[in-house]
Amino acid sequence: MEPSRICVPLLPLGSDFRLALSAVRDLGVGGIEIDGRHGIDLLALTDTGIRQLRKWLDDAGLRVAAIAFPTRGGYAEEDRLEARVAATKRALAQAWRLGAAAVLGRLGEIPAADTPAWQLLIDVLTDIGRASQQAGAIFCAEASQADPEELLRVLAAVPAGSLQLDLVTGGLLVHGHDPAAAAATLAADLGFVHATDAVPGAFAGHGRAVPLGTGQVDLPTVLATLEERGYRGWVGLEATATGRAAAADELAAAIARLA
Repeated sequence: MEPSRICVPLLPLGSDFRLALSAVRDLGVGGIEIDGRHGIDLLALTDTGIRQLRKWLDDAGLRVAAIAFPTRGGYAEEDRLEARVAATKRALAQAWRLGAAAVLGRLGEIPAADTPAWQLLIDVLTDIGRASQQAGAIFCAEASQADPEELLRVLAAVPAGSLQLDLVTGGLLVHGHDPAAAAATLAADLGFVHATDAVPGAFAGHGRAVPLGTGQVDLPTVLATLEERGYRGWVGLEATATGRAAAADELAAAIARLA
């Protein structure tokens, strides 16, 4: 895989934005994933702040592949839903200003069809989809916990172009799904891919993340499936290690595995 298509998370490489960018540059990849909640306060960024971040990115020769913006609740949960939707819309606008085309988040629990909660979810995602088309960045819902067929049901119910998916290979395995089969099923609707590894637990949802290549995700088959079906977008990595040096070493090993 071309290193220019690989991106790494910035936060594990340090809280200082410029130093973390330097570490990414040393890894030789093309992009970064910014945590919009814990890495930087995305919603509070001013015009001056955005210009400064973009200058540092240009100086490092890096692009923002995506902004992670997970919300505390799902989009079918009425509690604080209005604030959650408003924050997501703002994140989409801010992401585009930083040069990112995707905001990564979670749908939350997918309700049964023909229920008020289901209709609420579809209405909210349609609203967010309209905002994404105006902003220029699209909302990508995490594909890991829910059954891929359930995600297709959601995609079919919203207007075309309203929503894309973020395929998380390790998360799919942990929740009892076949990552390669999910890649085949969802390839046409992917806006981002996280190449992660994991080992399953005794029950679905009880596994754990492990460094890439040390778990049970058949990543070569996943990547071959995506290539065959025309996915040419970003492939993001994650670090399970704590500490800047350990995270950098883990990411370097993962990049070498993808090369």
